[in-house]
Amino acid sequence: MRVGIVILPEDRWWIAEPKWRAAEEYGFAHAWTCDRLGGGGADAPWFSAVPTLTAAAAVTSTIRLGTLVSTPEHRHPVPFARDLLTLDDLSDGRITLGLGAGRGEDEALLGGDPPTAGQRLDRFTEFVTALDRLLAQDRTTWNGERYAAVDVGSAPGCVQRPRLPFTIAATGPRALAVAAAFGTGWVTTGAAAEDDDAWWTGVAALARRFDAALAAADRPRARVDRHLVLDAAPVYSLSSVERFRDAAGRAAELGFTDVVVHWPRGDGPYAGREAVVERVAEEVLPELAAG
Repeated sequence: MRVGIVILPEDRWWIAEPKWRAAEEYGFAHAWTCDRLGGGGADAPWFSAVPTLTAAAAVTSTIRLGTLVSTPEHRHPVPFARDLLTLDDLSDGRITLGLGAGRGEDEALLGGDPPTAGQRLDRFTEFVTALDRLLAQDRTTWNGERYAAVDVGSAPGCVQRPRLPFTIAATGPRALAVAAAFGTGWVTTGAAAEDDDAWWTGVAALARRFDAALAAADRPRARVDRHLVLDAAPVYSLSSVERFRDAAGRAAELGFTDVVVHWPRGDGPYAGREAVVERVAEEVLPELAAG
């Protein structure tokens, strides 16, 4: 099993840089940041994902990097594809694009009318489909309901062929179908629950639903990685080494290939101590990599 870590884009770079370096040195397989316009209210510090990953690529050399997740709420696929092509080049092929339909937070900041659930999924399907073509084809013309592209070239193309991988967040049947069709990976936070057992029951049910979506898309189960965000559970995964080891083990039993945790913060969500990260890196990551 591989383990990734989310580093929220909330610190000035002189504080954030050592975290990205440490994530690689500790042996995490991948490191992620959020791609939203804001993270905790108008007064909370928050930086942009693409420049953050550009800087992270410059101070690391082996760890995979990505967004968790990018949405269509504030992005158009044509300029975003150019950003991704550049990130893929600067990182020498280490970028994974996390994609999700969004929950309306960015749309609220932009002052737009929130779409219905069906409209959000329509937009997401078109966004992912257009991005796939813009990154994988030499030239793309797209005339959709929400987006357009006129003879857009992709030269010199992604380092990763035919394009950089997509890891797609999905819970409902339509989003799961998109993940099954376009995803190199699927990522889930499970369903909200009051206690651990209920959360894990929900995760298991989602995993079965994704199996069905893969079967409907005629894609082999082994071709798509499965990522579980452990910190969506009621208890923070890095609250202790024992908590992380148990959660990773339960994820593996459900067929997940990857788990994702969050870098500990001083307070609020994901409050914890870096000493736990160090112990997890020393004691647990080698076991999971070998297992």
